[in-house]
Amino acid sequence: MNKSMLNLLWFVLILFVAVPMHAQSGCGDSPENPTIVLALVGSAGAFFSTVRTRLRARRKSSSR
Repeated sequence: MNKSMLNLLWFVLILFVAVPMHAQSGCGDSPENPTIVLALVGSAGAFFSTVRTRLRARRKSSSR
């Protein structure tokens, strides 16, 4: 599977997870706190980029 297809798959997966959590008539009757959802998505993105950077650095140092 090429990288662009994998990125598209991640985008679709995140979209399908986020859409049901979105309050359709506003935040007043929302069963969840949108701020918490945004914080979870943001922290997952930060964690992913940190892990990816560390793995790349480890691969470069072990290949020498």
